[in-house]
Amino acid sequence: MFAVIATGGKQYKVAVGDEINVEKLDVDVDAAVDLPALMVVDDDDKVTVGPDTKATVKAVVVDQFKGPKLRIFHYRNKTGYRRKKGHRQNLTRIRVEAINA
Repeated sequence: MFAVIATGGKQYKVAVGDEINVEKLDVDVDAAVDLPALMVVDDDDKVTVGPDTKATVKAVVVDQFKGPKLRIFHYRNKTGYRRKKGHRQNLTRIRVEAINA
């Protein structure tokens, strides 16, 4: 059984026991989170899709952390224009506990 969830503008395929990194959720560590499921596939290949899906995915927040440093460099030829910036995204690691179809 797996489900497709949406959080932070992205979609993730998850199953029970999976740990995934999503964009920061304003929730404390070890707190429970309910995420709406966009699609659910049961063990016997029954697919439930769409806004009529009342399924939810129960997850627990494992960690709040920052992602890897990304270096952004802007350059324009023959003008002496150079800019170097860095960015680290705030992330949340969640563990999927149950899929309620």
